[in-house]
Amino acid sequence: ADAVDSILSIIASSMLAVTTFSLSIMVSAYGSATNNVTPRATKLLIEDRLTQTVLSTFIGSFLFGIVGLIVLRTGAYGERGRVVLFVVTIAVIALVVISLLRWIDHLTRLGRVGETTDRVEEATRDALEIRLRQPYLGGTPFRGAAEHGLRSSFAVTTERIGYIQHVDMPALARFCEAHDRDMYVNAVPGTFVYPHTPLVWIEDEASKDMGAALDAVKNAFSIGDERSFDQDPRFGLAVMSEIGSRALSPATNDPGTAIDVIGRNTRLLSLWSAGRRDGGDYEPDYPRVHVPPLDTDDLFEDAFMLMARDGAGLIEVQLRIQKALFALARMGDDAFRAAALKQAGLAFDRAQAALVMDADKERLSDLVRRHSEGASPRPLRGSSG
Repeated sequence: ADAVDSILSIIASSMLAVTTFSLSIMVSAYGSATNNVTPRATKLLIEDRLTQTVLSTFIGSFLFGIVGLIVLRTGAYGERGRVVLFVVTIAVIALVVISLLRWIDHLTRLGRVGETTDRVEEATRDALEIRLRQPYLGGTPFRGAAEHGLRSSFAVTTERIGYIQHVDMPALARFCEAHDRDMYVNAVPGTFVYPHTPLVWIEDEASKDMGAALDAVKNAFSIGDERSFDQDPRFGLAVMSEIGSRALSPATNDPGTAIDVIGRNTRLLSLWSAGRRDGGDYEPDYPRVHVPPLDTDDLFEDAFMLMARDGAGLIEVQLRIQKALFALARMGDDAFRAAALKQAGLAFDRAQAALVMDADKERLSDLVRRHSEGASPRPLRGSSG
């Protein structure tokens, strides 16, 4: 029992130093991810659950040591109380040791290009799987305002500038049920909005007099300065493409990372293809809320356009892009295959304009010619050599 005083002093002093050191390591890791990967991926590092848990343990141990010393010096504990405090202190030490071991293992990967790219891929996969389960965010298909004749309908607009981060579909469904109206969503997650941008259209022009009810519709749209991974699979693919594009910059000169990102995006889009094919009949949770689907062309553009442009003069990157796109062109429905072939043709045209050696151009042309025979019903632009 008499030893608890010195043990608490050690905990209080050492945990303060460990916490300060850990915070400096975190800041360095965030800076490394920002400089070597992309600033858009830093948010995933900040949200890392293990890092938050370990830091909470260190700070809690420091506070436990300080408070324990204060209570001991005031004489509030008797002999039994000091024994109980000693046992709890041993338990805190065990918790700190376990946290330190986990933290050391985690620090070897925190902020590294591969680890950060893994996090972005995982976040994108989660967003894609959610969207595959609810392709219209739980609503019904909506192909566009012109098709439904909504230009003359009442539009609920926003006065803010930013990106749609999240749409509260249950709130929109409650409005539709309460007022017996159908609603057509214009601004899906990832959309950049500005004053007078329509968030939704409501069929009945008289809806403009609803006042507070329309404020609830506006509040169902979370608008922020940056895009979010949660409901926006396109953002995840765009961030993956940014990682590959930054690796191709002259300052970094790391085509291997770009090739790795091409493979990751291929896995993600193959997941999208398989989910669309195996999705079966879709039953909407909110049948009166109409939501536009994700455009397959946009997904392919987000995933491959930047790397095809910035790596146009690198034969190793162009070969991998063509192989990935032609592999995807053998999956999915007609729209999916057409989008893959479109990006393959654009990448080929960029490469033909940027490659210097005739041997590289001929090698790429041969690859495209071989793959296009079984993947496309019509010749790709420039694929004849």
